[in-house]
Amino acid sequence: MGYRVLAEATMVVHFLFVAFVVLGGFLAWRWPAVLWLHLAAAAWGLCIVVFTLNCPLTWVEDWARERAGQSGLARGFIDTYLTGVMYPERYLNEVRLLIAVVVAVSYAGVVIRWRRRG
Repeated sequence: MGYRVLAEATMVVHFLFVAFVVLGGFLAWRWPAVLWLHLAAAAWGLCIVVFTLNCPLTWVEDWARERAGQSGLARGFIDTYLTGVMYPERYLNEVRLLIAVVVAVSYAGVVIRWRRRG
């Protein structure tokens, strides 16, 4: 039971992390200190995509699911829970581009707000 709870909690944290990568730049509009955390998260997300790295959260979830007697993730987190579920797999590149645009817009908003304050 404990491993299953750990697997589910890890999945939730992973969803929150992905949401933060996509939308966290907008939090910096209100709380500028968040920008540095978001830059690190966005850089990590970019590295995972560009270099096809395995995320430690995926590893933890997979490990916990196997210990709970479930089958582990056959593919990565994004491929398991988002691609083909939230959007068709054929639009993966478009979704990645949209995410990059959303992050860029959030950073442009940070710059505009900082200039207005200063």
